[in-house]
Amino acid sequence: MDFDVQHHARTLALRVPAHLRVGPFVCRFNPSWSSPFANYAIPDDHAEPTRDDVSALIAAFRQRERRPRLEYLPACAPDVEKALLAAGFEVEDRPPVMACQPQNLDMPEPLPGLEFREPRSDDDLDELAAIQHRAFGEPGDPEPGMGAAARRVYENGGILMLALYRGEPAGGGSCSAPVDGMTELGGVAVAARFRRRGIGAAISAQLTSAAHRRGYRLVWLEPADEAVQRVYAGIGFRPVGEKLNISLPG
Repeated sequence: MDFDVQHHARTLALRVPAHLRVGPFVCRFNPSWSSPFANYAIPDDHAEPTRDDVSALIAAFRQRERRPRLEYLPACAPDVEKALLAAGFEVEDRPPVMACQPQNLDMPEPLPGLEFREPRSDDDLDELAAIQHRAFGEPGDPEPGMGAAARRVYENGGILMLALYRGEPAGGGSCSAPVDGMTELGGVAVAARFRRRGIGAAISAQLTSAAHRRGYRLVWLEPADEAVQRVYAGIGFRPVGEKLNISLPG
């Protein structure tokens, strides 16, 4: 299943207009957002990069004023990490990758007062983007129009979900565009004053259920920490591999 997940991530990277191929790497760049989580490379399966390949990769990131960084499943390209470490890269972390198939989803008990809708209006999309902006600690205040990026998610075949608690926007998340029946669950966020009620788990379950109803065979994700991993395990997600996040300091 590692190769399936890696294929999904690489295919989405290739759909980004600003993507670039450098040797055995696909680089995903975001010209308008410098966050390292929006700018990274993925190696080809079974890649064996040379020193020149890694140097060219670093140069491509430097030219765009981005930190050289990779996100990938090391089981799909075991020789890449050694080449990166030799060039000065440092491991950030090795989070698990989890996945849920339709037969494994365990929907939580309904939370009174909690409703869901797939946002389409500019106001709803901006509200979702603002909740995510604050929840993920992005700098500055949310600005009008931030929901434009979310709109592209569903326009490209993905799924958006906005949760309302007693009529107030409380959280949300998304599933990426499908590739070969697979989608990535991400961006799950809950506004600070609505936390510790089980809303995050409910959002994740609703998104996963929506993906399964549309015929997706697998929903995968990368949990932020062990506490979040336990939440996903509680609704049916199981570990299927390990991801490597690695970057060049400085």
